[in-house]
Amino acid sequence: MSNASIANLSGVVPPVIVPLNEDRSFDRESYATHLERLIAAGVHGLFILGSSGEVAFSTRERRQEILEATVSIVDGRLPVLAGVVDTQTERVLEHVRDAEAAGVDGLVATAPFYALGGLEVVEAHFRAIAEATNLPLYAYDIPVCVNVKLPVDMLMRLAADGVIAGVKDSSGDDVAFRWLCQANEDAGHPLRIFTGHEVVVDGAYLSGADGSVPGLGNVDPDAYVRQWNAYQNNDWETVRTEQDRIARLMHIVTVTSGVSGFGAGIGGFKTALQMLNVIKTNQMPLPVARMEGDNVEAVRKVLQDTDLI
Repeated sequence: MSNASIANLSGVVPPVIVPLNEDRSFDRESYATHLERLIAAGVHGLFILGSSGEVAFSTRERRQEILEATVSIVDGRLPVLAGVVDTQTERVLEHVRDAEAAGVDGLVATAPFYALGGLEVVEAHFRAIAEATNLPLYAYDIPVCVNVKLPVDMLMRLAADGVIAGVKDSSGDDVAFRWLCQANEDAGHPLRIFTGHEVVVDGAYLSGADGSVPGLGNVDPDAYVRQWNAYQNNDWETVRTEQDRIARLMHIVTVTSGVSGFGAGIGGFKTALQMLNVIKTNQMPLPVARMEGDNVEAVRKVLQDTDLI
């Protein structure tokens, strides 16, 4: 995959979940089954080691397991973006070197976090990453996890200087997202802009997004691909119809009791994938508990109501 093609990426790019065995070791067999299912659905790329990909829970060794498995299984059929997320720049640069060695096509980084330093530090962080690699770099805007919102003017400045090739926006700020899309168009579209919010992809496409990075795309990649194809054909009624059903399916992360955050979100995705016989267990990384009992049945009912099972 050439740098030019990854820099011009568009379409549906699921942030791939990581199946685990009962002992929490990496389940490579289920991972291969899952990747093949996504590829067969017609997705346009894969984002590994993001939030859905348990990057915050993964040791360097686990990250390398995931990198090696992905590149080997995909074998050049799709572009692979790898998250190089960590607290500060030097740690991120270690992950950059690992990702480069594995043979991925592009990198995704958040702002630095924990030791917060303001927007000047954030900008310097992205510039340092870009200086250290020849791979295209995507900025991951997820303020709920890193305590800073990436402002439009900074993103466009980084784009103008060739520092970043795109943005994965998981900010939940629809106003800023639209302004970013407008600024991007005004500047000649130097960035590829993706929404990370599963339930409002239709609105993102109306704003001019280049694609989506939907965690729920792990569960129903076909729906997101159908929606993308309808968008390409200006079939807005199908775009909306698909989004309405996807919005109902997303309730797999809200119908449970006693779990929240990562346990409800990724836990819901894994539980659904286990029911669909894609992965063997819905095991979660420590210290997150897996879904059991009534919560599993609540997820099952949503899958039934949306005709997935």
